Amino acid sequence: MNGNGNQTKRPMGILLASVLMVLFGLAEVATAFSHSFFGIATSQMSAEDYSSALIGSFYVLAGLFVLTMKKWGANLTILFLIADILGRLGLVVSGLYPLNTVENTFGIVTGTIIAFVFLAYIYAKRRIFQ
Repeated sequence: MNGNGNQTKRPMGILLASVLMVLFGLAEVATAFSHSFFGIATSQMSAEDYSSALIGSFYVLAGLFVLTMKKWGANLTILFLIADILGRLGLVVSGLYPLNTVENTFGIVTGTIIAFVFLAYIYAKRRIFQ
């Protein structure tokens, strides 16, 4: 609801992006602790567990904040998505995310691209936020 008692209408694209970010983030958190997701194996290091869970949490928060339809929510979404992308790159560079299989490499590259697409989409739509 906005200040006038009217509900703020969320564009379908924003709603879909939000739902997907939350789902992907929750999957990332689950993967961080289970060490397996659709055949993608992660290392057994606790630093990787916590880092991956934190990165997944960034994704979830991005998905939730974008639902506010407020400029501050969109700005936080953009910041959390940037943190997600930088966190993924950091895991790879630090060696905490193994790139020893095609599945793992595909997973990190595809996941990072998807996060970037969400970032670009929300950035492009930022004028619709109040």
